[in-house]
Amino acid sequence: MARHSAEEAPEPEPKADETVPPHRDHRLPFHRTAGQHTPWIKPDGESYRSGIHPLKFLAICGRSSNKVSAAVNVFWPAVPAALALHWARPDWHLAIFILSYIAMVPAANLIGFAGQELARKLPKVFGVILETTLGSVVEIILFVILIATIKNHDDAVRIIKAAILGSILANLLLCLGLCFLVGGIKRDEQKFHEAVSEVGSGLMLVAGMGLVIPSAFSAALRNDADFDTTHLGNEVLKISRATAIMLLVAFLVYVFFQMRSHHGIYDELLEIDEQNDEDRHKDLAKAKLTFTECVLALVLALTFVALIADFLVNEIEWLVNERNVPDAFMGLILVPIVEKAAEHLTAIDEAWDNQMNFALSHVLGASIQTALLNTPIIVIVGWGLDIDMDLNFEVFDAVVLILAILVVGNFLRDGKSNYLEGYLCLTVYIMIAVSAYYYPDRLAEKEGTTRGEETVSPTAEAAKMAVRLLARGAGVDL
Repeated sequence: MARHSAEEAPEPEPKADETVPPHRDHRLPFHRTAGQHTPWIKPDGESYRSGIHPLKFLAICGRSSNKVSAAVNVFWPAVPAALALHWARPDWHLAIFILSYIAMVPAANLIGFAGQELARKLPKVFGVILETTLGSVVEIILFVILIATIKNHDDAVRIIKAAILGSILANLLLCLGLCFLVGGIKRDEQKFHEAVSEVGSGLMLVAGMGLVIPSAFSAALRNDADFDTTHLGNEVLKISRATAIMLLVAFLVYVFFQMRSHHGIYDELLEIDEQNDEDRHKDLAKAKLTFTECVLALVLALTFVALIADFLVNEIEWLVNERNVPDAFMGLILVPIVEKAAEHLTAIDEAWDNQMNFALSHVLGASIQTALLNTPIIVIVGWGLDIDMDLNFEVFDAVVLILAILVVGNFLRDGKSNYLEGYLCLTVYIMIAVSAYYYPDRLAEKEGTTRGEETVSPTAEAAKMAVRLLARGAGVDL
């Protein structure tokens, strides 16, 4: 009995050598092992590390979120080349513009990737909004540098106004078209929830109306004897600033709607979309950035974006004046494509993985942020700098925007998409790009054709048509 008890007695554990440092296991002190979760980090974003690990940081950023995004990283050598050329040969305007244009793509892509990594660590709805907002930072930086740098403020305002609408068009037609096309290659059709599509298309109609109202006001009173050019311009500027404030409030209400009052709907939809991700098991197995590394990546990317945006803006004036690149083409097409590159790659990858609610959230969310957040911000910044940044858009830009909103709204109405709808969106975008290239730089201040004793302004007629189109899109017959 005593022998049995002795045999069953547990052997005493060896004492730990108190002289050995606690971290002599060949891992840096800030590394965690699998199973150790950070309390406030969501499981999908857990890296099992903390702090910064330089080699792992570079490897993860180089791999990026998908193959296309990783391929974009081959353009990183353009970043130091653009920096060197700007300071060494400032008279090589075209070369600087081309290199800066290329360099903006990997820098913006890093913002998108770091934002995506950061979003995975946070609640889903907040993560998507934050990721979209980070994508809009590139646009805000470009707009602010444009309005503050270009000496001729009228040229800067004209390019910014074209870029605002061009950014929305690039999202609604180019990016959404590519999402429908790429997602429809492997499937007969893809489905998305009406909570995403209807709220998004409805907000875009309201945003389009808000952006067009100052233009319609200006066009309607342009030939009124009671309003001279200066008086009318001042009134349009006041209306634009009031509109900007109301659009900014609308954006805050929209964010509250998504994150507080109706967040349950969006959480459920995005959760279902994550389960539909055909590469989810691969994404979960990939190494991820730590929170600190996400912040570091964002700081580096934003620094590069700010520098490159400054180089781009410095050369825009030269291209427009010396190379005769039309303002409309520069603002509507060239600037929006490069500033939205990261968001477009993210949304297209989600459509490829059959995550259409995520893709639409990024596409429509980016368009809504441009209209309801970025545009009011730049109007208010111009206000603070005493620059007349109004919302009196060219009629060509305004009508094209309204038509694009109506086209996309009709495609979203049935909650389904296919590659044909994607191709049609791309076709419309290409037609707009061709028209923008041949659009004259400046319209005469007073254009019109005389019919008998009456002078009819094409601008006024086009503005009226734009308002009628918006009304029909909203179901109202004028």
